Amino acid sequence: MIPFLSLKEVTGLHAAEIQEAVKRVVESGWYLQGAENERFEADYAAFIGSKYCVGCANGLDALIWIFRAYIELGVMKLGDEVIVPANTYIATILSITENGLKPVLVEPKLETLEIDQELIEAAITSKTRAVCIVHLYGRNAYTDKIGEICRKYRLKLVEDNAQAHGCTCAGGRRTGSIGDAAGHSFYPGKNLGALGDGGAVTTNDPELAKAVRTLANYGSSAKYVFKYTGRNSRLDEIQAVVLDVKLKHLEADNAHRQKVAAMYYEGIHNPLITLPERLPDAQNVYHLFPILCTKRDELRAYLKENGVETLIHYPIPPHKQECYAAAEWNRPKLKLPVTEYIADHELSIPIGPTIKADDVGLIIEKINSFH
Repeated sequence: MIPFLSLKEVTGLHAAEIQEAVKRVVESGWYLQGAENERFEADYAAFIGSKYCVGCANGLDALIWIFRAYIELGVMKLGDEVIVPANTYIATILSITENGLKPVLVEPKLETLEIDQELIEAAITSKTRAVCIVHLYGRNAYTDKIGEICRKYRLKLVEDNAQAHGCTCAGGRRTGSIGDAAGHSFYPGKNLGALGDGGAVTTNDPELAKAVRTLANYGSSAKYVFKYTGRNSRLDEIQAVVLDVKLKHLEADNAHRQKVAAMYYEGIHNPLITLPERLPDAQNVYHLFPILCTKRDELRAYLKENGVETLIHYPIPPHKQECYAAAEWNRPKLKLPVTEYIADHELSIPIGPTIKADDVGLIIEKINSFH
C-alpha cells in the first residue's frame, strides 16, 4: 500500500536532529515558555517575514485568538461579520463563531478551489469588519484585488495559513505575512508539523501580538495579573524545538512536493478527472494534491484495490454540518453549489516529502487506467 502520508517516514527524514533537540529540552528541566519557544518564534517570524510570532496550542486557537484580540482591542464587536471562503476546513468557521462573530460564506472558483475574488465585494455590508482568506491545500489564495477591497472598505485581512507554510503570493511575500494577522497550524501532517498539536499567530501589529500572547496565557501578561478572561493555549518547549529543527528543512521538503506535483500535472490524462489550475511553484507548497473526479467514490475504491491510499478533503462543507444547522447566518439553509460540487467530487492523492518517484509513477498509471 502506498500511504497517503507516512508520518513515521516524515519524522525519519530529520530523526537524529529531532532526537538531539528533544534530549536538550528534557535535560534542561524547562518545558514551557522558555528559550526554545523564543528561538522558534524569532526564527519563524523571520521565515514568514513578519515582525511578531506568538506560539499557541494549535491552529484553531491561533485563529480564535486573532478575532478575540480584535474584539478586546475594540476593532470588532459581537455580531460583526467576517467574509470567509465557503470551501474550507471547519476550523476557519469555528474561529469566527467562537467569538460571536458572523461568518459570511463566499463561493470559491472551481478552477482554483480558492475564494472567488469577484464575489467578495458584493458580500460586504455595514457590519463587515474582516476578510479571512484560506490558503487551502497549500495554494496561495491572495490576489491584489482582495488587498484593494480590504483597503477600500478598511477591512482587516486575516490569513488562515494552516496548510501553506513556505508559500508565497505573486509579489513574492510569504503567505502569513500578507494580511494584518495570520493563523498557522503545526498539526503533525502539515508541511511544517510538530510531534503533536501546535500553532502560531504572525503579525506586524505589536498591540495585536501582545493581546494574543496574553489571551493564550490565561489572559495574563504578568504573574497573577489577569487583563482578559483567557485560556491556557501555549506551545510547549518540545514542540517548539522540533519545529525549529524542521523549519531548517522546510524549503527542501516543499521542493520535493513541488516535483511530485509536476509529475502529476504532466502525467495525469483522464477525461473523468480535472486538476486545479496550476500555479507557479512558489505559490503552491502542495500540502495536498486535490483532484476532481465525476466518479470520485469509484476512483477511490479502485485506487485502494490497487494499493493507493487516498483521502477526501472535505466531504461535508461547513454550512451543511449539523453543528451549524440552526445558525442564524445559515438560515434559510445556504445553497453553495460550487462548494458542494467540490465536496462531492474532490479526492486527495498522495503527496509529501518522502514519496518516491516510482510510487508517483504507479499512482499516475492507475489513475489514467481508471474508466
